[in-house]
Amino acid sequence: MEIEENEIRQQDDELIQLVTFSVGEEEFGVDILQVQEIIRTMEISNVPRAPEFVEGVINLRGKVIPIVDLRKKLGLEAREHDKHTRIIVIEINMMIVGFVVDSVSEVLRIPANTVEPPPPVVSGLESEYIDGVGKMEDRLLILLDLNQLLSNEEREALNIV
Repeated sequence: MEIEENEIRQQDDELIQLVTFSVGEEEFGVDILQVQEIIRTMEISNVPRAPEFVEGVINLRGKVIPIVDLRKKLGLEAREHDKHTRIIVIEINMMIVGFVVDSVSEVLRIPANTVEPPPPVVSGLESEYIDGVGKMEDRLLILLDLNQLLSNEEREALNIV
């Protein structure tokens, strides 16, 4: 019995470290271990015949990185970049990809036990990239798995880019 109680207590103490950001009216979080860096927007070169959600590519310290507009990917209306717009750079299956977000809020630590699985309403095939929902005192945080956000076909299309 003691061991089980210690395990439960340890789980209660476990913290998840997240980078939080906004896209539209929603606040999202991704595991900080997925994030390589966060950069300001820069000149993005268009790529002919790229998927609609791909804004283009950037040259980041000599590497050409495809840039995905997270607004378009999530089915939201596109908007002009402003001084708050950021690119979150992550690695997906040994490929570096940048995701454009409206703004990056903070690095946050939340207890693992405050994260619930996505509600059944959003747990369909299209939302397999939602890891869960973090309940905080004054808000809800949608936890994304950016590795799952792009289908295999979309990843292949980005490789061509």
